[in-house]
Amino acid sequence: MYAEPGIIEKILRESGDTWAVVGLSNNRRRAAYGVAEVLRRYGKRVVPVHPKAEAVGGEQGYASLGDVPFPVDVVDVFVRSELAGAVADEAVSVGAKAVWFQLGVVDEAAYERTRTAGLDMVMDRCPAIEIPRLSTGGGLR
Repeated sequence: MYAEPGIIEKILRESGDTWAVVGLSNNRRRAAYGVAEVLRRYGKRVVPVHPKAEAVGGEQGYASLGDVPFPVDVVDVFVRSELAGAVADEAVSVGAKAVWFQLGVVDEAAYERTRTAGLDMVMDRCPAIEIPRLSTGGGLR
């Protein structure tokens, strides 16, 4: 398991409500789109980060984390594992509080670098699965 005990709940409840979703586009068939909808439903601001920099769900998109002109609390990563480490490093450089690698996204070296830099991190998990689990135990909000 790629999350220390309590980290999932801490990220979802305490790390902040501005989530940059790297890999989010208007393609409704992609998992990132569905997860973004769940995050919004639970009160998170979802900022799309995608090379096309297109708006998604009424929120302006950005080509990279470095282009986002305001603080991002959590970086949710929907890119292939071989690209995810660079995104985690960028999350550290922009001052995010946490990084979340989606199901199937695994980079153990990036996990260690991110944790060493002081950020909370979850890897190979999905917030759209974890949020309802927390919600039944007292709610996210």
